[in-house]
Amino acid sequence: MKYHTQPLVLFLSSTLMLFAGVVRAQEQPSLRDRAEELYRRYEYAHATQLYLKLVDTRKPRLEDLEQLSDSYWKMNDYESAVKWYAKLIAHEDHTPEQLLRYGEALKANGKYTEAKRQLEAYALSTGDGAAVALQLAGCDSALRWMANPTMHRLRNEREVNTPRSEFSVFSSGKHVFYVGEPSEATTSDTYGWTGNPFLQVFAAPMTSTGELGSGTIFDELNSETRFHIGPVTASADGGTLYVTQTHAHKASEFVRESGRRYRTQLLELYCYQRKGDRWIGEPFAYNNVSAYSLGHAALSPDGNTLYYISDMPGGQGGTDIWYSERQLNGSWGSPINAGTEINSAGDELFPNVAADGIMYFASDGFAGMGGLDVFQAMGSKGKWSNPVNLGYPVNSATDDFAYLVHSEYPEGLGGFLSSNRPGGVGRDDIYSFSYTEPKILLLLQGTASDKTSGEPLSNVTVTLVDGDQQVIGRKDSEAGAFAFELDPGRTYNVSGQKQGYSADSAAVSTLGITASDTLRIALLLEPAYRVGQTFELKNIYYDFDKHDIRADAARVLDELVRILDHNQTLKIELSSHTDRRGSRLYNEALSKRRAKAAVDYLASRGIAPDRLVARGYGETRPVNDCSDGVPCSREAHQANRRTEITVLAY
Repeated sequence: MKYHTQPLVLFLSSTLMLFAGVVRAQEQPSLRDRAEELYRRYEYAHATQLYLKLVDTRKPRLEDLEQLSDSYWKMNDYESAVKWYAKLIAHEDHTPEQLLRYGEALKANGKYTEAKRQLEAYALSTGDGAAVALQLAGCDSALRWMANPTMHRLRNEREVNTPRSEFSVFSSGKHVFYVGEPSEATTSDTYGWTGNPFLQVFAAPMTSTGELGSGTIFDELNSETRFHIGPVTASADGGTLYVTQTHAHKASEFVRESGRRYRTQLLELYCYQRKGDRWIGEPFAYNNVSAYSLGHAALSPDGNTLYYISDMPGGQGGTDIWYSERQLNGSWGSPINAGTEINSAGDELFPNVAADGIMYFASDGFAGMGGLDVFQAMGSKGKWSNPVNLGYPVNSATDDFAYLVHSEYPEGLGGFLSSNRPGGVGRDDIYSFSYTEPKILLLLQGTASDKTSGEPLSNVTVTLVDGDQQVIGRKDSEAGAFAFELDPGRTYNVSGQKQGYSADSAAVSTLGITASDTLRIALLLEPAYRVGQTFELKNIYYDFDKHDIRADAARVLDELVRILDHNQTLKIELSSHTDRRGSRLYNEALSKRRAKAAVDYLASRGIAPDRLVARGYGETRPVNDCSDGVPCSREAHQANRRTEITVLAY
């Protein structure tokens, strides 16, 4: 999500490149030159493809590792970023600043305990504990919030979410506006920062229960610019739209960097009025695209105060929340900073004001779980209470923002939230949420023990997920015990993980329970990763006569990547197996290709190749009776097309 808060950069003069006064227009740029050029142009999606080639060596350059890690970070691919930052700090010449970045990347992946170690190492090596005090406080708070989640329940709005980005819902009547990246089939313009099309405004129907239907591009606004447009806020009567868009005229600011010229495109706010069957837009009176950005508008409940974010002079940090008051003639007054209570030294973004006057906004300048967290504050104009972090599960280790309350009722409230947390459909996703106070109390009490000895296990990471695989809570067992509060009428899965042990899980259901109760489970973790131990990677199959990694198999392999990341001394053999169809020689060759494809996939996700061994056994080790001459079903053949893991060293 962060890319929408940064300037849009267009590279100018692609034929002449000046380096220290020397013209190199005729010289063929090297792979590193091209990678560095894309990086400087903020085209991180393209730069990573070249840097991956540059670091594919036994002794990669520190600068290449740094640019690759930083590119993934700025693309919000936090999982890839943390892997490459880990390799970066393993380099003998790494700097303390790179320790800081690694700690931030670990925090963005929810690895709070590991993040604290790296942040504290940075403070120790530099003596600058103040620089990481906020991050350390966020790690401590995150562990506490996840152990005591709020009663918010989130639902991924899969009717509107795509593998691209959708975010920032604003409800207006029976439909909503939101921002999204359109399909590549509908536009030829792409944004090099992400490699995806420029953001456009979409509209979608909303049911009486707050669920969204399929969205369509709102063409009446998107024709105004070929760059980013959105988010949108509407007046109470729906007759005025306040739209953030990227300035796309010749007055944009030019920046010189290393002898090159770039044009930065800043954000501006437009006010659209309905005129017949058209929306007519006028720029907000206080836009100043030669000096600063301004956008992300929100109206007070009475419509007389317009809040927005800007990095104009006079603020507290990066982008602040400002406001203008409606004048007697209907115009908006001069910008006034909303004050030091809700504005920090970081960035404040995406303000929304609920009907009860509570302001919700995103910030990275207060102690939080991840990059952007959602906060709330009471007040108006320039006087506010201290911000309160909404905790977990509203906030996560990644970016959470654009929190909007669209309905309130005696038992709770409902609304929308945007997030790029793991488990979504795309890069940024729209979630609906409900908050309801429970009428009955249901408690889950559990134990975690060593399956072999029966001894209780402390520091087992216990995770509670619901039927939609959304994480409800996470905490560490103490003396082998843990507890969660549950909702009635739901299904859950509880899993326990500890380094050196195989995970265990259990299903829990509160369906049909109508009175307060306590449910109990026992997790039994078996000591894992003994040399010679073999286990199957469940649900990783190959299509008949193919060795390509299917999308469902990639998700399983991604989980194996996490296991290998958490167990750095673990070395494994991946053995691939086929069914009996085809000749033995052909099946042996096919299984070798399948095993190599799996190993290559793991290596592409940052696992060192010397920790992986590929073996193909063909049809020689079936798991059922499907030998030559025995008729078998398609499912029985599929079971033999599998990949197994054998521990070689640990």
